[in-house]
Amino acid sequence: MAILCLGWFLVVLSPVVGALPGPGGIFVFAAGLVLLLRNSCWARRQYVLFKRRFPRFGHACDTVMRRGSTLRRRERLRCAPQPD
Repeated sequence: MAILCLGWFLVVLSPVVGALPGPGGIFVFAAGLVLLLRNSCWARRQYVLFKRRFPRFGHACDTVMRRGSTLRRRERLRCAPQPD
């Protein structure tokens, strides 16, 4: 429960850190999002819906977070036969 609260805290804190010079808000938000996705079923469901609606952004997020599903998907596409 403490990790889940820390994840929400980091997500809420990211706009405050984002107001400071530098890209700190992006990293704080990403850290909070990773904690939420690892520990919350609700957040995972929302993330899947987001990925279905915006596949380009979902792919970028998966790549940044180094999720196993992205690596498996990339390997599957690489080994798939190409149509002639």
